[in-house]
Amino acid sequence: MSDLTHSPAWQDLAAHRAEVAPLHMRDLFAADPDRFARFSLSAAGLLLDYSKNRITGETLPLLSRLAEATGVAGRRDAMFAGESVNNTEDRAALHVALRNRSNGPILVDGADVMPEVNAVLARMRTFSTAVRDGSRRGHTGEAITDVVNIGIGGSDLGPRMAVDALKPYQRPDLRVHFVANVDGADLHDRLQGLDPARTLFIVASKTFTTQETMTNAGSARAWLVERLGDEAAVAAHFVALSANPDAVAAFGIDPADMFVFRDWVGGRYSLWSAIGLPIALAVGMDRFEELLSGAHAMDTHFRTAPAAENMPMILGLLGIWYRNFFHAGSHAVLPYDQHLHRLPAHLQQVDMESNGKFVTRDGQPVDYATAPVIWGEPGTNGQHAFFQLLHQGSEFVPADFIAAAESHAPWRDHDDMLLANFLAQTEALMHGKTADAARAELTARGLRGAALEALLPHKVFPGNRPSNSILYAKLTPAVLGALVALYEHKVFVQGAVWGVNSFDQWGVELGKQLAGPLLAALRAGDTVSGHDGSTNGLANAIGALRRGGHIE
Repeated sequence: MSDLTHSPAWQDLAAHRAEVAPLHMRDLFAADPDRFARFSLSAAGLLLDYSKNRITGETLPLLSRLAEATGVAGRRDAMFAGESVNNTEDRAALHVALRNRSNGPILVDGADVMPEVNAVLARMRTFSTAVRDGSRRGHTGEAITDVVNIGIGGSDLGPRMAVDALKPYQRPDLRVHFVANVDGADLHDRLQGLDPARTLFIVASKTFTTQETMTNAGSARAWLVERLGDEAAVAAHFVALSANPDAVAAFGIDPADMFVFRDWVGGRYSLWSAIGLPIALAVGMDRFEELLSGAHAMDTHFRTAPAAENMPMILGLLGIWYRNFFHAGSHAVLPYDQHLHRLPAHLQQVDMESNGKFVTRDGQPVDYATAPVIWGEPGTNGQHAFFQLLHQGSEFVPADFIAAAESHAPWRDHDDMLLANFLAQTEALMHGKTADAARAELTARGLRGAALEALLPHKVFPGNRPSNSILYAKLTPAVLGALVALYEHKVFVQGAVWGVNSFDQWGVELGKQLAGPLLAALRAGDTVSGHDGSTNGLANAIGALRRGGHIE
């Protein structure tokens, strides 16, 4: 048994879980008319209702003691202070500096990073303004109408999510596209219909060696040069988000068009950095800075609010409650806002790449569950796909419901229908439907006897399935910034409790290492024999199919 699971705080929670498990939330609501008021709070333009959780007045104080015992507040303060909280790479994790709108000093190795942060933001403003007002033009003198961001992981998921989320703030004559998958179909399909003379490519790779990104960038370069007929066109149509000026120059990009981000900016936390350039191009730099301001407001709340009134702390600890004491294997993120349709994908990386670890910061194996599987789709689409499992399935899946009181679309009847479903689904998950209630409904429909008894079990909903609801007035850049920062800090809280390093990602390396020799063999058409039987067989089957073979 580890120090964590052996700790008094953990043991107290285990005992408390035994007390809470038999309780049903519908009874807790019936007994406490003020439950919503007691278990909700507002910060940075967001309202969090966590009353539909399997908690009593004792639960959060007990969870807060676990946070105290594991030093969550100290880890938080160390991160904001620029200390090397990423111990396996000896780096700070200072995405919070990128959105530090107070501009107060933040030190790394004794040097204030804010002048550099501000300089990059100023360059982003100059460049994005020039593209948007037409003064930055392509090789043949045409204005830019399409921007293609080429990246993968954090260089794709965060910016793509934000650009989609802020679509109401974009112009129809400047479109931003994203390419990530090394599958050539992704780039090929994205380039269809684009005018090379009016297309700008952003290549996002810190090292400028990321295999998928540079393969796509090389093909995009060839596409451009072939159609414009001049290698010199590359410099007018490509910019780089990188820290490798030599490789950028070798590609044909003017180093003056390279936007730098530092090694203390983790990929999944990088949309606030130069990696956010496609966001600035899409909505303008003023809106991008509003995005930063919203995140900074959540940062300030996270740093200063007491645990009982701290939104990221509460969400993080509730996640611990369900992951470790109710053994929930997954967590659903369900935005009832179509513009947030890419938020679950972004949060998959933020959460699972951060805390999907089986050893602690000091390398000791854990004997408790860490990151859950994060998944989700927008409502109401999900209601017609997987909500059956949420309501009546055998899996226990806590969920976050996210909604705007008012959408950017002009149809109020759509808003009303969407929000009615948002409210009803959380109520149904919490309350369920008893056998008595189901029996009364079936009887009212005229069913009797064996027919009623046969159908009755299928009409019962157990309820008691927890959810959080996050509500905001309208999805603005500031609200989006606060929402994403909320989830980043939630993940941080959980990693601190579990004692894992939330800022490295060594697990992505092994597959890359093994892909190297396999890539060489596939390109050469060689017989593959140096791997396990399955890998050998599949690789050789690919070769046979490429030579005209077929599958029986």
